[in-house]
Amino acid sequence: MSASFIAQNDLERQLIAAQNGELPPETLLMTLLDSEVFMPVYESQQIGGLQMTQTAQPLKLTTETGAEVLVLFTSPERAKDFVANFSGYGGGLVTEFRWILEKLGVGYAITLNPNLEVGMDFEAQDVAELVALSSS
Repeated sequence: MSASFIAQNDLERQLIAAQNGELPPETLLMTLLDSEVFMPVYESQQIGGLQMTQTAQPLKLTTETGAEVLVLFTSPERAKDFVANFSGYGGGLVTEFRWILEKLGVGYAITLNPNLEVGMDFEAQDVAELVALSSS
């Protein structure tokens, strides 16, 4: 890992420790469940400053196999370069990872900090296990 990535919060410190084999995966998952993450959200057209929809549209990618992947980041700053490639996703929501799992349910994968050296990916079945762990 290069010295260019400097952890900005506890979740990033634990991600680095887990990637270095210094932290058990279970500890990282418990930290992740209780951590705040940034979810890029589509900013639809507004009329007179009023949001026209009540439903947030999080940034999801589709893989070659047609699977949906929810894009999350450890902070809004980490998202800037990535979301620049997705028109309308300049804003977002900082919230607990557990809340995202509760609101969005299962059936999709998650990528945390895509294109950054400190991050992780969860397959759809991993997300389902996290949801079960989150509600226990």
